Amino acid sequence: MNAPTNLAAPVNMGMDEDTFEQFAEQLKRYVRERLIPAEAQVIAEDRIPEDILKEMREMGLFGLSVPEEFGGAGLNMTQYARVVNIMAYAAPAYRSIFSINVGMFASALKNGATEAQKAEWYPKIAEGRIACFGLTEPGSGSDSAGLATTAVPDPDGNGWILNGTKRYITNAPHAEVALIMARTNKEALPKNAHVSAFLVPMNAPGVSTGSPDKKMGQSGSHIADIMLDDVRVPGDALLGGETGKGFVFAMKSLDNGRISVGAAATGYARRALDSALRYANERKAFGEPIANFQLIQAMLADSEIEIYAAESMMADVTARADRGENILVKAAAFKVFASEMCGRVVDRVVQIYGGAGYLAEYDAERFFRDARIYRIYEGTTQILQLQIAKHMLREWNRNV
Repeated sequence: MNAPTNLAAPVNMGMDEDTFEQFAEQLKRYVRERLIPAEAQVIAEDRIPEDILKEMREMGLFGLSVPEEFGGAGLNMTQYARVVNIMAYAAPAYRSIFSINVGMFASALKNGATEAQKAEWYPKIAEGRIACFGLTEPGSGSDSAGLATTAVPDPDGNGWILNGTKRYITNAPHAEVALIMARTNKEALPKNAHVSAFLVPMNAPGVSTGSPDKKMGQSGSHIADIMLDDVRVPGDALLGGETGKGFVFAMKSLDNGRISVGAAATGYARRALDSALRYANERKAFGEPIANFQLIQAMLADSEIEIYAAESMMADVTARADRGENILVKAAAFKVFASEMCGRVVDRVVQIYGGAGYLAEYDAERFFRDARIYRIYEGTTQILQLQIAKHMLREWNRNV
């Protein structure tokens, strides 16, 4: 999925293309020969086995987007999205465990960290220490003006004291560091300048996590609350060393996160469709495979068409990102389309399976439950529709 040849060379060249293609082929084999056979264990135990986690760290999956000088693979956005897409063919937990590292956390470091912060945290996440991203709260999600977590200057030093609760935080039970968004000004300020970002070690006194939430799907991937009770962090924990920039860093990193979710939804839709193809050729009715029935073929064809469209969107938005373009709207559009598309595909897959699609012993039922969250996290479809429309209207008014 390279950028069109008639466009300018990308700003971010990433890994050497031949080397990356070899890595991608190796990863495809690993997904099919190692990760998919272990899915039953992941589901039964609701965890990724430690030996697989060790293998994933050794393969460098936790540092895909970390610059090479800090121990990472230095992938560009196009390559990163393809890796996510390949990994997402297997159970969602495998992507989820490293996605925050290489997505929103690494992106926030790139966009806003000081050189000292990059030198400290890039190598740690590249070696496989797990990160999480703390924006959502019990009383606020997309509404940053309602964010209640506070950070006030420490009267006993040059640091900060954090208090508040974060909710639905992916990988919170396993993370060693959290990027926490906190209010550093009591009043809501223009462009969300009342929000700042802090790098908070999860073993800092006063940090605790709730029990992992029970979820509809995505077994082995864990979310939990993070509680911050008079958590003291040093002054250099403030991302970028400047207050009022946290929301900007968060929003820029969310572009990355939305591409990751879109790539994952597209990869999982492909897995579901492949399963439906296999089932339709094996299942017989009226003396022949149901794959011969035209209405089954229509559902298969519609799914292939939509997956292809999402793959094309992924190639386009990531190429734009690598050229340094502003991708806020297109990343949102890709995430909306891919996540909604995945929902339609898994619904068709259940229908193709028929009665078997409603039974837990078949994969279709799991695909249906797993896919539902893609339309919610990293910005619900409805929030992203509002964001896209807002930018469309702003652009219209600018040009009239």
